[in-house]
Amino acid sequence: MTTPSATVLVVDDEAKLRALVRDYLERDGYTVQEASEGRQALDLARAAHPDLVILDLGLPGLPGEEVARLLRKTSDVPIVMLTAKASENDRVMGLRLGADDYVVKPFSPRELVARVEAVLRRARGPRAEAEEAAISYGDGRLRIDAERREVQADGQPVELTRTEFDLLAALASRPGRAWTRMELVGRVQGHTFEAYERTIDVHVKNLRRKLSDIPPSAVVVTVPGVGYKLGLDKDA
Repeated sequence: MTTPSATVLVVDDEAKLRALVRDYLERDGYTVQEASEGRQALDLARAAHPDLVILDLGLPGLPGEEVARLLRKTSDVPIVMLTAKASENDRVMGLRLGADDYVVKPFSPRELVARVEAVLRRARGPRAEAEEAAISYGDGRLRIDAERREVQADGQPVELTRTEFDLLAALASRPGRAWTRMELVGRVQGHTFEAYERTIDVHVKNLRRKLSDIPPSAVVVTVPGVGYKLGLDKDA
C-alpha cells in the first residue's frame, strides 16, 4: 500500500469508470482528483501537482495523446494510460509519448491499483521511499512521519486535523517553494474551487498556533502576493 499523501489524478470522460477507479484507489489510501476532459486535466495538473496521472486517450475535445504531450513539456509526473486502444502500435505510441505504463480496457481495478503503486515506487526510487516514513526539517525542529501521519515540533507531538496535516505535508514536499492558495486548495481539498481559496488562511492560522510558529523563525512563511512556503530546510 502507498502512503496516504500520494495524489492520483484520474482523467476519463466516463463518470462511472472514474467512480470505480476512485473507490479502489481510496481503499488503498490514495487521494484522488478527477477530470472529465483534457483541458480540465491540464489545469488540475498545474494547480494540484498530482503524484501520478491515470489518463484515458479517448477524451472529448483535447485528445489524451495531446494531454500527455503537453504534460511532458512541463512535468515528469508519472502517467498510466488507460484506454480501449489495444494494438501494438497504440501501445508503442503511448510509451513514446512518455507513459510509464499502459492499461487496456476492460481492466481489473485491483491490477490498475497495483500498477499505480509499482509506477510510483519506481518513480520515487528506493531511497525516497525509505525516507518517506519520517523526514525532519530545520535541524530537527520539525519532523513529519507520512506513513503514520504524525508530526513533532521541537521534539513534542502535535495533534493536527487531516486538513492541517495535508497542508503541512504539501508545503514540506518542496521546502522553500512558494505555493499559491489555489494550489494548496487543490492538494488539500482535491479541487480548486475559488470559494475555498481563503479557507487556506484559516488552516494556516491554526497550524501556526499548534506549531508555536513565531517569526522570524517561522515554519510556515507568508509569501506576499502569492501564498505560503515552508521556512525550514530539509535535513540531510
